[in-house]
Amino acid sequence: MNDKASVSKELNAKHAKILEGLLKLPENRECADCRGRAPRWASINLGIFICLQCSGIHRSLGVHISKVRSTTLDTWLPEQISFMQCVGNEKSNNYWEADLSASVDRSDIGKFIRTKYQDKKWASRYNPQPGLSDMIGEASDFGGKADVPRKARKYSLEEDVFSIQPPQVPTTTRSRGVSLDTMDEFLNLPPKNGLMSAPSVKHKEDTQDLFSLLYAPEGNQDRTIVPPSRWATFEYFSSAIINCILPDCYYGMMCLFFL
Repeated sequence: MNDKASVSKELNAKHAKILEGLLKLPENRECADCRGRAPRWASINLGIFICLQCSGIHRSLGVHISKVRSTTLDTWLPEQISFMQCVGNEKSNNYWEADLSASVDRSDIGKFIRTKYQDKKWASRYNPQPGLSDMIGEASDFGGKADVPRKARKYSLEEDVFSIQPPQVPTTTRSRGVSLDTMDEFLNLPPKNGLMSAPSVKHKEDTQDLFSLLYAPEGNQDRTIVPPSRWATFEYFSSAIINCILPDCYYGMMCLFFL
């Protein structure tokens, strides 16, 4: 979305009145570069008011050095108006012409402007270039925002509370000496979901017989019944007959012998 579309007619008319008032200031009544013509144009990133002839030279420098706007024809954004209010010709020239001697020829204004802004030949070596820091500084001097938009500030003045460091809350480290099973008992917390958990009972380790390890329990033994073979059945009955009949026959023969 174009930012200029958000500027209403009422706000645009207000900006026009502000620019008209800035051009009436003594330091802005003449062009910041040629010093001979009345300015009707401005460089919104250098913060200066310039004449029509110098504005064409500023356009040739590129927007990375100078962005030119008309004070009467173009639509201005609130942050651009605020920047022009905070800088102006005098403050800008104090930086760009800090080492400029009075004998410098301004007849070739194109060469003069390129040497001034592109080569930075006479720029101050000790002071920074006027910029957003001046807007914030002037806002604090007047005790308010001084019409400085929220985009141009590092942060909104209504949100200064966020710059205050909150008190440090000591972090509690979890002790690893307490088991998770007994954590509820240690903290004396109510049971979860209203259910009483059964206390954990620790059984003593019973000594085990070494022989029990060698034999499987009775329940694990194989109790599969295998039917006996025919020969085993014959041996069983024959041994039973011999054990039952032979003693009786032997006793009868002994009785006959003694008679």
